[in-house]
Amino acid sequence: MPDASLFNGTSFITLFAPNISLFQASIDFYTDLLGFAIKETSNQKLVWLQLEEDSNNVSIQLLLDPEHAASVSQIDQNIRNLTRSLYRKDWRSIQSNIAFKSSSLSKLVKLLKDGGHPVQQSPNEISPFEVYTLDPLGSLIGFSGFKNPFAVNERSLLPKVSEEKAYRSEDDSEKLFTPIRKTIGVMTSGGDSPGMNPFVRAVVRAGIYKGCKVFCIHEGYEGLVRGGEKYIKETQWHDVRGWLVEGGTNIGTARCKEFRERSGRLKACKNMIDMGIDALIVCGGDGSLTGADRFRSEWPSLIEELLQTERISQQQFETYQNLNICGAVGSIDNDMSSTDATIGAFSSLDRICRAIDYIDATANSHSRAFIVEVMGRHCGWLGLLAGLATSADYILIPEKPASSREWQDQMCDIVSKHRARGKRKTIVIVAEGAISNDLSPISCDQVKDVLVNRLGLDTRVTTLGHVQRGGTAVAFDRIYATLQGVEAVNAVLECNADTPSPMIAIKEDQITRVPLVDAVELTQQVAKSIESRNFKRAISLRDSEFVEHMKNFISTNSADHVPPSLSLEKRKKVAIINVGAPAGGMNSAVYSMATYCMSRGHVPYAIHNGFSGLARHESVRSINWLDIEGWGSLGGSEIGTNRTLPNDADIGMIAYFFEKYGFDGLILVGGFEAFISLHQLERARINYPSLRIPLVLIPATISNNVPGTEYSLGSDTCLNSFMEYCDVIKQSAAATRNRVFVVEVQGGNSGYIATHAQLACGAQISYVPEEGISLAQLEMDINSLKESFANDQGKTKSGRLILKSENASKVLTTEVISTIIDDEASGRFDSKTAIPGHVQQGGIPSPMDRVRASRFAIRAVSFIEKYSDKCQTFKNSISFRQTDEITSTAVVLGIHKSQLRFTPIRQLYDFESDIPRRMRKNIFWSNVREISDMLSGRTSL
Repeated sequence: MPDASLFNGTSFITLFAPNISLFQASIDFYTDLLGFAIKETSNQKLVWLQLEEDSNNVSIQLLLDPEHAASVSQIDQNIRNLTRSLYRKDWRSIQSNIAFKSSSLSKLVKLLKDGGHPVQQSPNEISPFEVYTLDPLGSLIGFSGFKNPFAVNERSLLPKVSEEKAYRSEDDSEKLFTPIRKTIGVMTSGGDSPGMNPFVRAVVRAGIYKGCKVFCIHEGYEGLVRGGEKYIKETQWHDVRGWLVEGGTNIGTARCKEFRERSGRLKACKNMIDMGIDALIVCGGDGSLTGADRFRSEWPSLIEELLQTERISQQQFETYQNLNICGAVGSIDNDMSSTDATIGAFSSLDRICRAIDYIDATANSHSRAFIVEVMGRHCGWLGLLAGLATSADYILIPEKPASSREWQDQMCDIVSKHRARGKRKTIVIVAEGAISNDLSPISCDQVKDVLVNRLGLDTRVTTLGHVQRGGTAVAFDRIYATLQGVEAVNAVLECNADTPSPMIAIKEDQITRVPLVDAVELTQQVAKSIESRNFKRAISLRDSEFVEHMKNFISTNSADHVPPSLSLEKRKKVAIINVGAPAGGMNSAVYSMATYCMSRGHVPYAIHNGFSGLARHESVRSINWLDIEGWGSLGGSEIGTNRTLPNDADIGMIAYFFEKYGFDGLILVGGFEAFISLHQLERARINYPSLRIPLVLIPATISNNVPGTEYSLGSDTCLNSFMEYCDVIKQSAAATRNRVFVVEVQGGNSGYIATHAQLACGAQISYVPEEGISLAQLEMDINSLKESFANDQGKTKSGRLILKSENASKVLTTEVISTIIDDEASGRFDSKTAIPGHVQQGGIPSPMDRVRASRFAIRAVSFIEKYSDKCQTFKNSISFRQTDEITSTAVVLGIHKSQLRFTPIRQLYDFESDIPRRMRKNIFWSNVREISDMLSGRTSL
């Protein structure tokens, strides 16, 4: 029994027991285990329990009262439900708790576990500062090392449970206090890629958070075969601190011929059993994942052989009957089917685009041609998207070969037309796996010779090489590698022997699971199709987005240099306008819209300086190809933008100019102001026939707060700019050891940027407008900081970040929070503020924003083509009224749950918007907040 000094805190609690058995069990729990003493026993149905030698006179009144107590079945069901959720949910989010203070949590945990009681520790088992358990009545009992105890509910703590849910089977009772834990092994294999370290970090911390042991297997399959503590190391929470910002893979990767043989896999099996590992998570390419799945399929025969040769015991054989496998794809080539993006692909694309942006300037200075070789032996994703993002003149990729004569003629034709129109530079991108249709490789030197000999261009070759692999991961790879790591842990915990090995994939920014074998098979079919010269099938086996990007590149690259693809009567006048604050990708959207319109035969117009520019200055200009050349890599808004709404600018004048120029469709690019503008234009249709045209909004705002989409142009650029800023700030904080920076984040009333930045930067805390900042939460966070710095004890990388959305609190400003932390720290650490301001709007747009701007703009033009003629039928109608058919022509183009879709403004404005707060009603990133807090070790009230 612990001594009385173990506990202190709270005041007076009443608990009800339904029968004498639970009444006595509760008395034993509080007296024998927790050190309470019985102070009054005159009534056989009433017991007063009090902590011995406790100055605060903490008392528990325990009553035998079946009328007020929960039934036995309800108590059983409640305990069973909480026990099952032990490693999945924070118990405090399920029911209220009794809270005490304790100065010896480690001693308490041992006592509880020795007594067979379930124990939940927060933020982790390494250095917990909160401990929770269940008493025999199902009450949640909490203990904290903090100065103040948590909230106490003095009434019955047991939530009501229906009799149907209260049913309890005999099998359940045997497992009530024996939750199954797994020991997880994680490794990286194959070529390294940026984002592998964030993935491993997420697996380690998510595994520990869910009560598992986690071992990092160093040097890939080589380490698995060699075994021992040198290669298979148990990894703790703090071991992966700082890994988010580091490129490559800190646990190493190596190819292993021995693992390809059964004897090697037998050694690997024995090594895993020796370490107690029964689940394996692999991050690598298709070869690595294929090996992992084969390993799993052979596992039963491998352990059988080990048993027969007496290399494992009978108990080990029975314990390790099954091996759960989960794969995640780490590859800069993005060459895995069934996923939109592999870990590292967008980081590599970022390196390529930055390099080409730099090359572009010197090429323009000397009027030169540059041949840029990029990686991609079997997949042209990098070459294709780099070509689209940088407006390259020509690309050569494995999926779309031509005869030697054809590609030479095509390239020379397009380059010569670009030069004839006044373009001073030429960029040709060659994937390392580029081939002609007879499968002969195409080298950069061959391309150079063609440009020199046939066009007489001063030509240089630049091979980017392993620069594409190196460096820290971009925000997308940090965030989605982390989310995939967490999902991989969930997968191995949830899978059973009959579940096919899953692969964690991304579909339109959503984390999904797909059968690993099917994904690998599709990927290998691409290579086989290319080898058999079935190039059409090879492209069809890539994801639909790849095919769409290919068509978009061809269309935007041809512009008005070739005859239009539409007949004269189908050609339209399409206008584009930027509304609101500038965002990365706006210029890319204008460029792609204009060049695609030209290729189709439409006339593209740009409305300069928003609606006020149109109403006051008739700022409408037709777009010339040479004038917008190079816009894709420019930040800001070249056609200007402001926040003036149509009604404020004079909607009558706007309608007049629409009529004057005969616009057949309008594309708005912007944030919440553009959303309101679309609403006002749609409402004004009843009075102004010229507005009865297809209206499409492409969301573009760093806040990502536009209803109807889960992604807005500019948000990725903002995240990358802010992440780079925070990396520098965190480096400064770590250098001074005991320092925390409170960094202010833009985003208005949206916590999207702060939430995702917390995940990307590894910030310990983030405050967002959706939650606000309570004094209780602030106090808990400050106590957590004290605990963290106390545990560091001179360790490196000990700086801390707190992210605070500008509108999270009007009272608790960035400066105020920093001052409070400084005061509470009592000199043990200090706090500084950092306000990046408009740096967050970014400079050069990220490749993702450029490519998605192109995709969105072309989809918007296609929408106008589809509905323009339909609008003509009611454009000049005297009896015009807003029907569903008409309102469906004013839409927001966005991504929603893995789908790119057009949603009518009426539906969004009337039902899905919080207009006063300039927000969407549904906060789709709430699960990311939970994961961010989990991986940072933060406890959120």
